[in-house]
Amino acid sequence: MLRLVVADFDAGDRLDQALAALAGTSRSQARRWIDEGRVRVGGVPARASQRVAAGDLVEAEPPEPLPSPLSPEPIPLAILHEDADLIVIDKPAGLVVHPAPGHPRGTLVNALLHHCADLSGVGGVFRPGIVHRLDRGTSGVLVAAKHDAAHRSLARQFQEHSVEREYRALVRGLPASEAGRVDRPLGRHPRDRKRISVAARGPVREARTAWRVLRRFTASERSLLAVRPETGRTHQIRVHLASAGLPVVGDPVYGRAVRSELARPALHAASLGFEHPRSAESMRFEAPLPADLSELLAALEEREAGAP
Repeated sequence: MLRLVVADFDAGDRLDQALAALAGTSRSQARRWIDEGRVRVGGVPARASQRVAAGDLVEAEPPEPLPSPLSPEPIPLAILHEDADLIVIDKPAGLVVHPAPGHPRGTLVNALLHHCADLSGVGGVFRPGIVHRLDRGTSGVLVAAKHDAAHRSLARQFQEHSVEREYRALVRGLPASEAGRVDRPLGRHPRDRKRISVAARGPVREARTAWRVLRRFTASERSLLAVRPETGRTHQIRVHLASAGLPVVGDPVYGRAVRSELARPALHAASLGFEHPRSAESMRFEAPLPADLSELLAALEEREAGAP
C-alpha cells in the first residue's frame, strides 16, 4: 500500500496526474489503478478527474507487477555509476529510452534488462527502471532505478524539482543578454498533437527554463548555452529556446526549416545531481560532450578564428 501526501505544487491537479507524479509512474498506469478501485483520497474511492488539494492523503494499492514482455539485449552501456539501488549511464544520441510503437526493441530498457538482474516495476512493464527520460536525439546523463523504493525516491526528487540538471545546447542566434529565463506554460500544439507548444489552447502545465551563454560564435551566428530546466516537461528545453528565438541546432521539429550542421538536436544532458535514495548522500555525475557535438564546436571555433 502506498500512502502519499499531496504537496502544494500538486494542488489543483487531476488525481491521475498527481498520482503519477507522486508514485513515479505513468499517467495511464495511475488512471488504471484508479479505474480498478485501487486508489482512495481521504479514505474515499476516487475518480481520475477529481482535483486534489494540498495535504490530501492518497492511498494506492498497485497490482502485483506482471512479468516483463521485453527481451534483454546485449546493447553496450556507458556506465558512470552503479550500485545496488540505481545505475547512471551516459546515453548516446539515437538510443530510444523505452519501447513504444515503432521501437519495440533496441532501447535503453532492453539494454538495462540484459545488464541488471532487477529493475523497478513502478513505471510499468514497458518502462522498468525508468524514472525520467531523454529524447531519442538527446545524449547525456540518465539515472535508472533497480527497485521500487529507489524509483519512488528519485521520482519524488524530480517532482519536487530538487534534482540538479544542466544541459549544453548549441542554438541558432546570438542572445541580446548573457543569461535569461523562459517562464511559459506548455501544452499540446493546437494543430499537431505530437508537438508541444507555448501557445496551447487546451490544458497547460507550468514550465521554466534558465540559460546562460558559454560561447558566442559570431561568424556563424551560433551560441553555446548552459541550460537548467527548473521543471521537467516533454520537449521543454527545445520548445522554450525556440520560443525565445534561439532554436536548437539540428532540431527537426522546433528548429527553423534550414539545413543543419547536425543530424540530431544539438542538446546534451551534461550533468545530473540528486540525493541517493538509500544513503541520502548528495551525488553528481557528468558526461562529456559526444564526438559529434565536439567536432561541430571545433569547426565553429575554426570559422571564428578565420573570420575577419
